Amino acid sequence: MDGSAIAILIILTIVGLIWFVPLVVILSSKKTTGSEKLAWILAVLFISWFAFIFYLLLAPVKKKY
Repeated sequence: MDGSAIAILIILTIVGLIWFVPLVVILSSKKTTGSEKLAWILAVLFISWFAFIFYLLLAPVKKKY
């Protein structure tokens, strides 16, 4: 591998880790459980950071009694 290929791999790795952060935060969060957590994870997978921002602002959607 030449230097440019290694640099591209490093950049892709960093971008991948940044993309993965919201999933880890949601999975480890105690704010939501069950199907609501699954819905937030799917939203982040398909809509990405916008859904994560909404998660931080709105979760949980249903209040626990």
